[in-house]
Amino acid sequence: MSTLIILGAQWGDEGKGKLTDFYAKKADAVVRFQGGNNAGHTVIVGDTTYKLHLVPSGVICATPSYIGSGMVVDPIALIEEIKTLTDGGVDLSCMHISARTHVVTAYHKIMDGINENRLENNKIGTTKRGIGPAYADKANRIGIRMHDLLDAEELRLKVYHNVENVNLLLTKIYDQEPIDAETVYTDLLACGEKLRPYICDVGSEIDQLINAGKKIVFEGAQGAMLDLDFGTYPFVTSSHPTAGGAVTGVGVGPKSIDRILGIVKAYTTRVGEGPFLTELMDETGDFLRQQGREYGTTTGRPRRCGWFDAAVVKYSARLSGMTNLAITKLDTLTGIEPLKICTHYELDGKALSSYPASLKELARCKPCYEELPGWTEDITKASSIDELPVNARHYLNRIEEIVGVKISVVSVGPERNSTIILDELL
Repeated sequence: MSTLIILGAQWGDEGKGKLTDFYAKKADAVVRFQGGNNAGHTVIVGDTTYKLHLVPSGVICATPSYIGSGMVVDPIALIEEIKTLTDGGVDLSCMHISARTHVVTAYHKIMDGINENRLENNKIGTTKRGIGPAYADKANRIGIRMHDLLDAEELRLKVYHNVENVNLLLTKIYDQEPIDAETVYTDLLACGEKLRPYICDVGSEIDQLINAGKKIVFEGAQGAMLDLDFGTYPFVTSSHPTAGGAVTGVGVGPKSIDRILGIVKAYTTRVGEGPFLTELMDETGDFLRQQGREYGTTTGRPRRCGWFDAAVVKYSARLSGMTNLAITKLDTLTGIEPLKICTHYELDGKALSSYPASLKELARCKPCYEELPGWTEDITKASSIDELPVNARHYLNRIEEIVGVKISVVSVGPERNSTIILDELL
């Protein structure tokens, strides 16, 4: 048995798609375990760039790929993504969807936009794709799941019940036009027929593969600092992008997991609102954004950029029990002198040993930095750690020392082959 969880150790956008694609070539199956199309993974193969939002990254190399029950899926968006990929020559016969996966509907997207707009100056930064309301319906036990799309009678009952409640809010509270339940119903029923060939019991299939000794990659979206419980709440996502979310979002036991790989940029980025103590609002921040092409795969929004925050990565490593780290976009730092790493936070002059739960407390924290010399050499062609400049190696070593987790993968460019492997993980 060889199972590997790949997850983000910062606020998302760390390069999980590339690493999942890299390991998918060695795997027997890839399964994504949480999030929706509020996330985006970019995979570059040769001259072709694939932007994935719901489809697991393994499909690019034709590895059997599964959408787990921990995800919420907009079926209309999924069908559009399937069409785009198949038109581009990608064979999606290897894709499967859990019958237990919850569905994002038209009314979820409407309520998402209304809720975000009502927050005015306290916006969360949601993508308004209905993710939060879909997870809320799941928790409220009124959600619609993939298997419901295959049962016309059950689907009609659930849609009409939910739309009735939503319309009361829209018309009586928000002074909005009501939604037509029949339109929602017929659209979802049509989606069910198109997705029928993909729907199965994903948890059971993955469990059988694990028991047969197959190699499985669990693909996460977003990052640990957006975890609903342990992230910078309320500026978080609505699911669990930590290792615990992998087992509950697929339907296998925690003893099934061998290794947990945390993906980390060589610096730090964040999209949307929320605290970011090492953010750079200067020329260096602009340089990182331009050199790293830091614009959201899903939204196109410019990402906020800052120094590497080891306090964040050390905290997220503890949350998920990370066994290994992958450092991405090391090449983006080329030419910056000096470099800085935030080693820890201080609150009222005292060093913190963990990450504050209170945002008020966090706002009073001071990031403490260590300076390191940079490098100017082009590292994008490096194929081994020894080919990196000495200062780049020193930078990696220092991250490893502070975080306390072994670096096993270093990415020096966006291409598949721009990856230095230090340890075999799968």
